[in-house]
Amino acid sequence: MAGRNHLQPNAFKLREVPLTRPRHLPGGHPALIDDPRLLPPPLPFGRRPPPPCPSRTTHCRPPPSDPIPPPRQSTSLRPPRGPQAGELRHLSAAASDVAAERDAQVRDVYERSLKIEAEVRSIDSLSADLAQVRADIPKLTSDRQELAAKLKAIDSDLVRARSDLQQLPSIKAEIETMHQEVQRGRAAIEYEKKAHASNFKQGQAMEKNMFSMVREIEKLRAELANADKRARAAAAAASAATSINCGNCSYAPGDAAVYGNPEMGYGGRSYPDPYAVYKPREVESCLWQT
Repeated sequence: MAGRNHLQPNAFKLREVPLTRPRHLPGGHPALIDDPRLLPPPLPFGRRPPPPCPSRTTHCRPPPSDPIPPPRQSTSLRPPRGPQAGELRHLSAAASDVAAERDAQVRDVYERSLKIEAEVRSIDSLSADLAQVRADIPKLTSDRQELAAKLKAIDSDLVRARSDLQQLPSIKAEIETMHQEVQRGRAAIEYEKKAHASNFKQGQAMEKNMFSMVREIEKLRAELANADKRARAAAAAASAATSINCGNCSYAPGDAAVYGNPEMGYGGRSYPDPYAVYKPREVESCLWQT
């Protein structure tokens, strides 16, 4: 854009008109030529112009150096009239057309040069972009290879996922059975918890009953020991007496022998029967009667 208004060094040379007369223009009187630069150089004084060559093949020889008569007043310097005036106008129009055409050509060449210069600058910028693209090509190639490897891995994962997807119904069935088993396990655990709680309560109640039974047993043992002591004392007192007269009390001779003798005879018992039922009140009544 900066070189749009820039003129090339040869731009003005293209507009210059050559100093030689164009060959396509017919020769004529010097008065018919508009541009003085197209006029032939003046001849020295006393020389005649050479005659025109009859053909291109024959060589033109210069005329002999004859003295030239003094110029006389010619009527050819006057403005032409008649057919010469029409020819002059025709040549002037042709010259103006040629000049306009040459100006158009110069303008076209100049505009074309500006376009070419802009294209050259754009080509320079494109060359820089092309160099950058060439520098980016190896990196893009490595990235492409890496992406291709990732795509291959993704494809393998996709195939594996599709194979796993075909096994989805069986997996769902297994999950459902496991869910049912978990539900049954939870129900069993809840039942076990309730059973354990009830057993714990029953165990506590049984422990309390056992403690009460132990206390009752201790009491019974104490009472039994007291009754045994009283029975032993009564037996010792009865054996010490010479005669026992008891109408309301009757007991076996073996028992008396056991209570009376410190040593037990054959068939006797060395320890009191815990299941034997003693009647201390009857024994006391017998003692009081004696």
